[in-house]
Amino acid sequence: METRGNRTVAEVAEGLGVPEHMLHAWKSKAKADGSATDRKESMEEELRRLRRENADLRKDRDVLVKAVAVFVKERK
Repeated sequence: METRGNRTVAEVAEGLGVPEHMLHAWKSKAKADGSATDRKESMEEELRRLRRENADLRKDRDVLVKAVAVFVKERK
């Protein structure tokens, strides 16, 4: 919430399609969890993890596509 720029909480809430009070609750919970101060670092870590996971999933998909092609050839 702190990095919303010049937008108000109401504008951010409308953009997300959530009630304004929900944003305030999320902000309070984030501060209580201590995640508000570590947000940038944890988001960068999550991005790295998701990119690795995406690469692994693409490899798995490619293997499965090749396996399906082999099985289709064998059935003919």
